[in-house]
Amino acid sequence: MPFKMISEEFKSLFATVLVRIIKVLAGIFLSFTPAFAGRDQKGAITHDSLKRTFNIYTPSSYEKSVPLPLVITLHGRGANGWSMILLTRKGFNKLADRDGFIVLYPDGIEFNWNDGRMDEEAEDRAHKENIDDVGFISALIDYMIKDYNIDPRRVYVTGISNGAIMSYRLACELSQKIAAIAPVDGNIPYMLYPRCSPSAPVSVLAINNLNDPLVPFEGGYVYGKISRKNLGRVLSVDESIGFWVNLNKCSLTPLVEEEPDMDPEDGTRVIRREYNNCAEGTEVVLYTVDGGGHTWPGGLQYLPAWIIGKTCRDIDANEVIWSFFKRHSR
Repeated sequence: MPFKMISEEFKSLFATVLVRIIKVLAGIFLSFTPAFAGRDQKGAITHDSLKRTFNIYTPSSYEKSVPLPLVITLHGRGANGWSMILLTRKGFNKLADRDGFIVLYPDGIEFNWNDGRMDEEAEDRAHKENIDDVGFISALIDYMIKDYNIDPRRVYVTGISNGAIMSYRLACELSQKIAAIAPVDGNIPYMLYPRCSPSAPVSVLAINNLNDPLVPFEGGYVYGKISRKNLGRVLSVDESIGFWVNLNKCSLTPLVEEEPDMDPEDGTRVIRREYNNCAEGTEVVLYTVDGGGHTWPGGLQYLPAWIIGKTCRDIDANEVIWSFFKRHSR
């Protein structure tokens, strides 16, 4: 057997084992994490002849007679909705109990979202079969409005990596249902950009790590952590943000502020750029994390830094994102 083939098989086996180890450690971590007063539950709907699953967190204050905001969080490639609970350290659940909103953690088909990066030549099922994930999220929003009485004017989407890129796609194609998005470690797909034409302005807060080893800050091709497979092409951070600044008719000159260095030991610094005076009360904000990797600021360091880079501890992405979301409605 050629060495290259052995090497590829080893990488695949290593990746599989690594994912299983992470899941075991995640279970241990969550078992020792204090439970909140709200309610965790699994749910499922059928869309496009496929059973689609998700986790729902309802706060202790939830009463169906009172419409609440909805925060949809999208996992990265090779993960699922449950992994977002882990990555965020249950941060959105805690905020939901504090401020009164519902959190939704959907599952992609076979751990991936069809975010618009690739065509039928892709290896993952979501892209290869052109899974209708936009339709699924749209149907899920309708389901939450009907069964949980969520406020249709206050629906928000965030996510990391594949989930962040999917957030951009949803803003392009479901702007009539989504008030704001907050992608972390993701840019607009190169193939999606020419056909991204939202019917309404959408507020955007992006968090991008300057030293992200997977999704290039300057744009280009995305590569897998282990196999180094080509996972499609994305725009740069500046191009992605510039698109929404122009679409939302914001001031072209941002307010720039350096965030306090809350953890001098984490090796990161954060710059905030805020574009104001946008159409219909929208905003566009970019947090650039110098020294950060393919990580969720304030979240779990889910793989060693030599693989994914450092996690910023100067900001808490959960707090930053929710503070942004709650300022906006359709």
